[in-house]
Amino acid sequence: MNAIEIKNLSKNFGSKQAVCSLDMTVPKGAIYGFIGENGSGKSTTEKMICGLIHPDGGSIKLFGRDYTDADVRAKVGVLIESPGCFPNYSVWNNMKLQAANLNIKNADTEIQRVLKMVRMEGAAGNKYKNCSLGMKQRIGIAMALLGKSDLLVLDEPINGLDADGMRIMREVLCDLGENHGCTILISSHILGELEKIATHYGIIRGGKMIKEMTAEELEESCPTYVALKTKDINRAKANLACKYSRVEEDEAGYIRVYDAKEPEEIVTYLYENGILINEITTAKIGLEEYYIDLMKEGR
Repeated sequence: MNAIEIKNLSKNFGSKQAVCSLDMTVPKGAIYGFIGENGSGKSTTEKMICGLIHPDGGSIKLFGRDYTDADVRAKVGVLIESPGCFPNYSVWNNMKLQAANLNIKNADTEIQRVLKMVRMEGAAGNKYKNCSLGMKQRIGIAMALLGKSDLLVLDEPINGLDADGMRIMREVLCDLGENHGCTILISSHILGELEKIATHYGIIRGGKMIKEMTAEELEESCPTYVALKTKDINRAKANLACKYSRVEEDEAGYIRVYDAKEPEEIVTYLYENGILINEITTAKIGLEEYYIDLMKEGR
């Protein structure tokens, strides 16, 4: 069963079409990285999934049922933009208010459970306004988890965090997916961090889904290459093009050779042709570069 299944979804704001005939599939148990430029329709799609705005056409199913079904809505936790907390209240009291809103029984036990899941149990007495940005984002996730949510919809939860905050958030999200059975739909512009946790990806542009793929399919689509620098870059490129089928120069001034087996063979080959190498390494195309190249294809 899929956690989210969207068919032909559309949404207009006046004359602007924010989402256009969008199809989207998020398998149960996935960490689904939702990627796109600003204004591409990510947040609008997430808000429609959560029932915050209504689509103009198409269908949304959550765990096989219509997204408006009250029972299935109870399984969805949401963090879009920022948690709605009172700054002078403690973390615990803000959680208590949310638990009351949700009519949760045994609220204290449930709050302890979700704060532990996001590693915030030690900060329950802190005033919300004194929490760091990373802590506030984890409080928002804890609120979204109240009531044992099976699906989390998170809009940019790691943007603006420092390196340690991103590391903790990454560990929390992986733990929720692997050990607590949560399906997570997460949008972010920090693609390097997203690549470390996502099991599936959806790439949206101009309100349309242009690519859905698994992490394994991304891996297969991102080749390894040998990157090198030399003072005689033009002659090196000409020589390498005689031996290898794909030789390119990137923006940083490195020559990339995509079909070489080992760096040593390139060093030897260029040395035999009177060209010395200053620097050489093996690298691999990542999600960010793959995404940028995909966006260029449609320009």
